[in-house]
Amino acid sequence: MTNRFTSVATATRQLARAATGLAGSRVTARSVLTTAQHTLTVFGVSALVMIAVLFARPDLAQALSKSLLPEPAAVATVTAPPLHELMEAPAGGIASATASDASLTAEEKAIMGTRKQQEWVTSWLSKRYRVAGDATNMLVSTAYLTAREIKLDPLLILAVMAIESGLNPFAESPMGAQGLMQVMSKIHHEKFQDMGGVQAALNPVANIRVGSLILKDYVTRGGSVEAGLKTYVGAAAFETDDGYGSRVLAEYKRLKQVSAGKKVPTYTPVMAAAPAPGKQVEAAVAANTAQVTAAAKLPDAQLAGL
Repeated sequence: MTNRFTSVATATRQLARAATGLAGSRVTARSVLTTAQHTLTVFGVSALVMIAVLFARPDLAQALSKSLLPEPAAVATVTAPPLHELMEAPAGGIASATASDASLTAEEKAIMGTRKQQEWVTSWLSKRYRVAGDATNMLVSTAYLTAREIKLDPLLILAVMAIESGLNPFAESPMGAQGLMQVMSKIHHEKFQDMGGVQAALNPVANIRVGSLILKDYVTRGGSVEAGLKTYVGAAAFETDDGYGSRVLAEYKRLKQVSAGKKVPTYTPVMAAAPAPGKQVEAAVAANTAQVTAAAKLPDAQLAGL
């Protein structure tokens, strides 16, 4: 009997302890929830106070904004250089375009032509190849000055430039030909030494000068314009040049007509290779050279009409 009472008392104590522990757990959870609620309330009230202060003091809001979000670094303004600087002749380049007409010989005046003729050629090339007028004027002027210096027909130089690159100074072929006249700078690197090295191959002035010197050398060695063009395009060892010479000489013929004041369409269909027209235009080049030579003997007063 005594054992039964002892067992009941023990069970009662255990139940009391369990009830006490459960009550303590409930009290602890309620305390945590209460603390969290108080904390959120404090944060909310603080945020409202901060917003009110910033609204009442715009200067404080601006200062806070600058401290949190610093201003981005100022972007340096890049100004494109003038076109004439891009066309500036490298060291060892051609003579200045500002040379006075009084310093020109009769032969040089015949090669340079009149200002009106250059304007006609510039306008026609600009429209035909869709190049800005100022840029085309720079290229045409450089071609005429180079022609004056090396004694070569400037229209032939321009014709080669047109067929080779379409007047694109940054053109480059898969074989490595570069610039307006598609000069193989790796082969003719020595010709660029006085102009800063092969990196000058994409300089329009240097490219026109070197390309013109190469062209004149090939024409002189070949004995004819057609033979020189065949060598220039790299077809000297082949039977034909796939119509390259005919295309260049046809373009030369059109430029010759333009410089004479004739109206020439700026659009022409693609020509098939035909040697006969090339021969006719070669004769025109020879006649133009003869005209330049004869003009050297004329008085300066008669040169105005050339």
